[in-house]
Amino acid sequence: MANFTLLSDFGLVDASLGKVRGIMLQHMPEAVIADISHEVAPFDVGQASYLLATSYGSFPEGTIHVVLVDVFFERLPKLVLCSYDGHYFLAPDNGVLNFVLNAGDYRAWICFEMTSKDTFERWVKAAAHFGKLLQTGRPETLNLPSYVLTSTFQDELTLLPGDTIACKVVYIDVFGNVVLNITKQQFDRLNRRGQFKVRFMHVNEISRISSYYNDVKRGEELCRFNSKGYLEICVNRGSAANLFGFRMKGNHNEIKITFE
Repeated sequence: MANFTLLSDFGLVDASLGKVRGIMLQHMPEAVIADISHEVAPFDVGQASYLLATSYGSFPEGTIHVVLVDVFFERLPKLVLCSYDGHYFLAPDNGVLNFVLNAGDYRAWICFEMTSKDTFERWVKAAAHFGKLLQTGRPETLNLPSYVLTSTFQDELTLLPGDTIACKVVYIDVFGNVVLNITKQQFDRLNRRGQFKVRFMHVNEISRISSYYNDVKRGEELCRFNSKGYLEICVNRGSAANLFGFRMKGNHNEIKITFE
């Protein structure tokens, strides 16, 4: 019996999530299905990528992760099976997996390509079908055509003159902590001289990394690396997103780090 996870932008109000679970249980009544999140903003591949990248490793190896975010990125979507780091991913080729893979050693196969007569339910049935097959066999035994992911995730760091990088917001959590697209490993590699300034929203500046939220006074801003190693802009006992006006995909999220 395999473990499955679901990640979607369906929300919890409509019946879409219930229909997906129902289809999967028709194929696999004994399936153990866990939820990563269903509150991804509609079509927000970046947010979904971060949630998947920072959560899949908490599940046992062999878990099958079904991604249902922005499935109709293409007119006729593909269902791609990807094997990476001891886990399996069933997802559209819309860039959601590239952030997870992080240029790692992966293998991918085409499971299903929709036709103009197919519905979304057919795509889900295909995911359930191949999920069931993966419970008893490896992808190499399924006689699927090999595939190379074509979509890319456009949230790489931007290098600027003067040892400066421009960062993007990849996620804002329920507490208003603003997660940036730079990891501790990347930060340490760039911070050769040990001094830096994080400048954001044109006038705000932080020049040290905190370990805990309460390293600063209540209501003050700070930077820290979260449990998954990503740099965050936070406010102790407050919301950095609300205080400074950060928004997912916001046009005014100006964040630059200068290494001095």
